Amino acid sequence: MMPEISLNVLDVAQNSIRADATLIAITVTVNRNKDTLTIAIKDNGCGMTKDQVTRVLDPFYTTRTTRKIGLGIPFFQHAAIATGGNFSIESVVGEGTVVTASFILSHIDRMPLGDMTSTMHTLITLNNRIDFLYTYTVDNRSFTLDTREFRMILDGVPFNTPDVSNYIRDFLSENKQEVDQGIIF
Repeated sequence: MMPEISLNVLDVAQNSIRADATLIAITVTVNRNKDTLTIAIKDNGCGMTKDQVTRVLDPFYTTRTTRKIGLGIPFFQHAAIATGGNFSIESVVGEGTVVTASFILSHIDRMPLGDMTSTMHTLITLNNRIDFLYTYTVDNRSFTLDTREFRMILDGVPFNTPDVSNYIRDFLSENKQEVDQGIIF
């Protein structure tokens, strides 16, 4: 199993990239009153049939030729369910896929959220042709980073340019700190 939820997010987002998504929306929602941590990853990629969705939950199935097993989705599913949470995949061929994992926040078996700032920074700066919509919410506080807005302002300057990359990392880090006030989930 992956040691942090953020690594599961990275793995699922990589699936979205391989599915030719041009927009990937990632939301992290902590609701302490409901004792939940919910992660949703939605893409506009090629989507999957019902049979493909069933197979993607099988750890011994993968579409990749470089390795024979695909453990990312089954591990993510197991991690959520092990805390008494839920897991779902909804997909429509030609429209995209939504993967949602909900964890019981206080459950002893819940993995830490991990470094979502680095995960998002990596996804954004290494995939310059893909747009990301990232929303991070803790209770009633939240922030959103929409690379489409950055793209309009930057007028063609790539996200992996050092100054832009540093700005994105600082934006993610400072806004996360403001939203979660330093609480580690």
